[in-house]
Amino acid sequence: MTDALDKIRVLDLTTTIAGPHCTRLLADLGAEVIKVEAPDGDIMRRAPPVREGASSSFGQLNAGKKAVVLDLKTRAGIDILRRLVRSSDVVVENFRPGVMRRLGLDYEALRALKPDLIYCAISGYGQTGPSSGLPAYAPAIHAASGYDMAHLDYQDGRDRPDNCGVYVADVLAGTYAFGAIMTALFVRQQTGAGQMIDVSMLESMLALLLPEVQKAQFEVPPARPLYSPVATRDGYIMPAMGSERIFQGLAKATGHEDWLTDPRFALFDERRAHWGELMDEIEAWTMQHSTEECRAAFEANGVPCSPYRSVEQAMADPQIAYRGALSEVRDAGGSFKVVNPPFRMSASRTTAGERAAALGEHTRAVLIEAGYSSEEVAGFIAAGSAAGP
Repeated sequence: MTDALDKIRVLDLTTTIAGPHCTRLLADLGAEVIKVEAPDGDIMRRAPPVREGASSSFGQLNAGKKAVVLDLKTRAGIDILRRLVRSSDVVVENFRPGVMRRLGLDYEALRALKPDLIYCAISGYGQTGPSSGLPAYAPAIHAASGYDMAHLDYQDGRDRPDNCGVYVADVLAGTYAFGAIMTALFVRQQTGAGQMIDVSMLESMLALLLPEVQKAQFEVPPARPLYSPVATRDGYIMPAMGSERIFQGLAKATGHEDWLTDPRFALFDERRAHWGELMDEIEAWTMQHSTEECRAAFEANGVPCSPYRSVEQAMADPQIAYRGALSEVRDAGGSFKVVNPPFRMSASRTTAGERAAALGEHTRAVLIEAGYSSEEVAGFIAAGSAAGP
């Protein structure tokens, strides 16, 4: 197995979730990722759970990266970063638009140092436009994109948007940034040219809403049937009835093959019009059986389904173990599991690095490799322009 991104060097100037998720995917594929942090570190270093001063939340986003501390509020810190750019292939940042320009570290400035540089900027609303300067975090982007209201449309009897606990916008924007960087690397291989990549979290979320984008433009038939959980004797299960064949299998699984000729359900248009009645009849059957009995009956008849599980239960799934979907990462607090990229390659590794580095752990080594003497590095650290153990 090879490292697909062997010899690719990435300067990671990102914090929190979206940018670090992107650069960890690059590290998982073998890129040398140098995470540059301010002296007080990425805010995620303090995110629970914290064990012996080390956050596993930070670790899962930054496993396999080198850790360097530079103070970009100092002239020396900026000069050091500019030197590192000259030997790098990719720069990724998620500052608010305009910050990197004020520091003299925007794409145009860095391209002068490295003409084939790939520069990726991740922001809430994009680098241009009337909203580009607004502060942005995932919960606000969910609301701004229409995602939360679209989700609410599918919840019966509710008129208040959900609380935000899962930061979809961050992971999605980071994944789009990863894909764009991989594309830019391919283009550079063909042409020798680098380029600027501008990733918008708002547009990333809008891209999730494929049916809703069309519904916003045109009149559509009455609301499409919803995939709804049904109660069992001891919990809930989700049957996903997405085709005629699956409907036939569900009718057989529940012992209701009469549904196949019932005028309310036999034809799709009529079934759609009576969807609520069909779901009530399905639930009348599932409530007589355990969740496991329902699952077995549905699966035996080709009906996609799943009981509702906790994340802990999902991580314990034998399928996850068989696929090697989790890797063990170590930091100062011990070891913990992280999710590997959700794809496999026949000839290249796609697994997380084994360690999450301490703050500034690689500062000295990276700066010496960049051509600074030990005495110069010691001077930077003494002056506060850099930091490391």
